[in-house]
Amino acid sequence: MRDFLLATTAVAQAEIRKLVRDPTELFSRALQPVLWLAVFGQVFSQVRGIPTGNLSYLDFMAPGILAQSILFSAIFFGIAIIWERDLGIVHKLLVTPASRIALVLGKAIAAGLRGLIQAIVVYLVALALHVGISWDAWSMLTVAVAVFLGSCIFATFSLVIACIVKTRERFMGIGQVLTMPLFFASSAIYPIEIMPHWLKVIAIANPLTYLVDALRHSMIVGGHGMYTQATSFGVMGAVFVLLLAAASRLYPGLVR
Repeated sequence: MRDFLLATTAVAQAEIRKLVRDPTELFSRALQPVLWLAVFGQVFSQVRGIPTGNLSYLDFMAPGILAQSILFSAIFFGIAIIWERDLGIVHKLLVTPASRIALVLGKAIAAGLRGLIQAIVVYLVALALHVGISWDAWSMLTVAVAVFLGSCIFATFSLVIACIVKTRERFMGIGQVLTMPLFFASSAIYPIEIMPHWLKVIAIANPLTYLVDALRHSMIVGGHGMYTQATSFGVMGAVFVLLLAAASRLYPGLVR
């Protein structure tokens, strides 16, 4: 167990160092939630046809934009794995005594920490737009855990895709195809109740829906979702374990 923890920590630290040395991607990703909240959210706040209960549309939308920010940042995490393969870094990692799960988990943890930085940006924008943020300690902790777990899920999903397609060009194409359907087939910007039946089925199977639900419960004053927090976190935890197992199994095949 000690060796496993040391290997996981070492991989996570290496990923964080890369982010510290070159934070430009993080800043560019931070621009997206600013545009969605400040432009899209402000405009659609004037539309009265979207049922959001006792919440304003901007309050309803803010957790969804945080989830979107996490998704868009983490889903392209896998392209870095392909770069590492081309540079020979993956080969070096695979000949170390570290277990494959430790290698993948370390990268997922680093993605989770990146997600927390994205959350700070969204919180600052939401604060500037007078969104009804819940500032009590338990709510903030729950949001942090949801953000961290959501980032781990989509980063690991991205790694699975990278291990399957193995080329940067194919990965970029698949990443572009997946991000918008995952976003729009969730409860991020409109309630599941107003979706057609076929889209509801997809939304219920979409892990982003459970991330949005968990965030909406805790991030917004008076916020609530379709599921209990236990259900949302339980589904996200199960999805992460499955993706972690799949990525750990596929990771060595990246160099073949």
